[in-house]
Amino acid sequence: MTDSTTGTSSSTAPDPASPSTSSPVLDLGPQTEVLAQLVGGVGDEQLERPTPCPEYEVRHLLGHLAGLAAAFRDAARKDLGVTTDTSPGSSLPELGPDWREELPKVLADLAEAWRDPAAWTGMTRAGGVDLPGEVAGVVATDELVIHGWDLARATGRPYTPDPAALQVCHDFLEASADSPDRGEIFAPVVPVGPDAPLLARAVGLSGRDPGWTRT
Repeated sequence: MTDSTTGTSSSTAPDPASPSTSSPVLDLGPQTEVLAQLVGGVGDEQLERPTPCPEYEVRHLLGHLAGLAAAFRDAARKDLGVTTDTSPGSSLPELGPDWREELPKVLADLAEAWRDPAAWTGMTRAGGVDLPGEVAGVVATDELVIHGWDLARATGRPYTPDPAALQVCHDFLEASADSPDRGEIFAPVVPVGPDAPLLARAVGLSGRDPGWTRT
């Protein structure tokens, strides 16, 4: 695991240490819609392009997105099994033949699953790791925002993530920047100026160079 449309959102960044509330912490729908639009614009000729993820071509990134969307959908539902128990680094993700239809659908299903307040409570699992539901929702948000940037950069598309999702992603990555376990998940932080846009700072915190371009 890593790693919008314009407008505002009333959602606030979650505090994993705070008690669970009676409503979802964040609506992931706006961010999954941004990602689905990016997916819809990927041409067959772009599938073998490199991405900011060193081991991934675009087709692998899309396969990873499909897998993580299914995993976090099922994590929200507490439907634990193969999708939630498999480590994302266990193999290079492959892209199914019907990905143009299936990936937008599983992204929409992911967003719908996290609209259930129960998704943000109790314990669940993703990537073979047990974690609180609220933390899993934040990790899912990080994945959607950062991999959206990966896909946009690899395919030469503009990218404006959902503002609320971006804030949650940034705060999560900032909080983990000095964690001794960071190296197990993220590459080293790429320094970015404090006056840089929030997206660039989040990308740097994820271990990516915000200036990455396809060569």
